[in-house]
Amino acid sequence: MTNTFSVAISYKNTLGWIDYDASARKAEVHLGDDEGKKRVEDYLGTVHEIRVPHKTLMDFTNETIDPAADEESFKTALTRLWENTQVHVDWSRPVEYVKKHPHY
Repeated sequence: MTNTFSVAISYKNTLGWIDYDASARKAEVHLGDDEGKKRVEDYLGTVHEIRVPHKTLMDFTNETIDPAADEESFKTALTRLWENTQVHVDWSRPVEYVKKHPHY
């Protein structure tokens, strides 16, 4: 049985989603815009140095994050997706709806 985390994304006028399979340590991008899809795939295929917050707004440490390592690392990497790719993570958009209706 696979353990898959899914989240909705959008790029320009295109809706999509990302499935992360924790067992396989692999993300699959579903986006009808080839440029946006490539940006996400390239970003998720790279290890990043991310300033991660802790107890206060002034308490950050630099951590090396491999998006494929585990679900928490994947989610942490997604918090920086927009600034690196211009692809927006739609945290509050119901991903099951997007899978059925991948358009605005």
